[in-house]
Amino acid sequence: MGKTTGFMEITRQERKYAPAADRIHHYQEFIIPLTEAGVSRQGARCMDCGIPFCHQGCPIDNIIPDWNDLVYRGRWREALAVLHSTNNFPEFTGRICPAPCEAACTLNLNDEPVTIKTIECAIIDKAWEEAWIVPQIPSHRSGKRVAIVGSGPAGLACAQQLARIGHEVVVYEKNDRIGGLLRYGIPDFKMEKQLIDRRMAQMQAEGVKFRPNTHIGVDMSALRLVEEFDAVVLTGGAEKPRDLPIPGRELAGIYFAMEFLPQQNRRVAGDDFPEELTISAANKHVIVIGGGDTGSDCIGTSVRHGAASVTQLEILPKPPVKENKELTWPNWPNKLRSSSSHEEGCQRDWSVVTKAFIGRQGQVNKVQLVRVDWQPDEQGRWLMSEIPGSEFELKADLVLLAMGFVHPVHEGMLQELGVALDGRGNVQANTQHHKTSVDKVFVAGDMRRGQSLVVWAIREGRQAARAVDEFLMGYSELPSY
Repeated sequence: MGKTTGFMEITRQERKYAPAADRIHHYQEFIIPLTEAGVSRQGARCMDCGIPFCHQGCPIDNIIPDWNDLVYRGRWREALAVLHSTNNFPEFTGRICPAPCEAACTLNLNDEPVTIKTIECAIIDKAWEEAWIVPQIPSHRSGKRVAIVGSGPAGLACAQQLARIGHEVVVYEKNDRIGGLLRYGIPDFKMEKQLIDRRMAQMQAEGVKFRPNTHIGVDMSALRLVEEFDAVVLTGGAEKPRDLPIPGRELAGIYFAMEFLPQQNRRVAGDDFPEELTISAANKHVIVIGGGDTGSDCIGTSVRHGAASVTQLEILPKPPVKENKELTWPNWPNKLRSSSSHEEGCQRDWSVVTKAFIGRQGQVNKVQLVRVDWQPDEQGRWLMSEIPGSEFELKADLVLLAMGFVHPVHEGMLQELGVALDGRGNVQANTQHHKTSVDKVFVAGDMRRGQSLVVWAIREGRQAARAVDEFLMGYSELPSY
């Protein structure tokens, strides 16, 4: 373990943010990392629990106590090997994962968990700085060809694992750049895109071929892929957004979050948009409907645009500021969470339902709202009821719908392939074989499990890679996690 009494002697110290007054004027990352010595001290706090509950909290099975100890002892390169043994892209998770491992940490019982995410990010960032990360070229080629549709974290993880074992891998992406939601869903101020580009360079050296601007099921037949490749892996994500079909939905100025956020990422990348197609929050009263991470990203982006005001609405009740540890630990608790974007300036409101959009000359300028009450029924199910007389309105020049995603897009590729779907509209497959109902076709990530976290996507991509390798070769030396 780290220092035997480290958790008693050393207080938790987290990375800091640059001041909001400075960071809202640009789209670069603004985290101020700890010093190497500071990270080492944080690693010393790990208790090396008899039962490491952080493992239970981490979907990707990171071997957290081991790398904490190695960082404490200054053995950074060994820590990198441990980190990479379960996670292909720690620089992604070290920035955008919500860190359920920290919620499960034993020291979280007194609200002082080990800074696992900070240590993870420090290991991988140092590794890139020291040029420790090099392509892992396979010693032999299998002669098998695998097509992967979708270049988000699930597709990239699957591609890298399969290429390293010697298969020829081609990744197809409908957008003009590789990365999926990492590229066009996560704002640059949370994760700069050069991180994707350098991993792409590594993967290309390992043999992965990337084919952007190729929309399978639209530009190219999905059945053709099945004919030409020995296996096909679907990793296209859950892209069907949840809509809000209420009066006034047809008004101009109402967009899905995934119309708003990708456009800004493209502008940061140097793309230009005609003024009539530009979605801007500048000098506007912005309403963000949805209280999750995507809504938070809309807030931070709107603030950087120079919005007149930003208000985030959530249909669910306001969570407690502090969870009851005896009821929730080591599971992910329902508690009030404030992101860096919230700190940059917005109003938040809970238990609110949007009843209608009101406009003038075809443009939205107000939202009509009502407050709701949540009470359990006899079976313990929470039911919502409107509170009489609680109706109110808010100014709204721009409305961003950030209410999550319901399932993958069915039109096009999935309908052409005819894969079976589960009760939620996701592609049906288990976590052992990742096989769809169509021969040679596999699925991983949000397209199989529904909207989820980047860590789950990477895990599923790795698991699917093993399943595909076993399907092609009769056995697999890839890890099953």
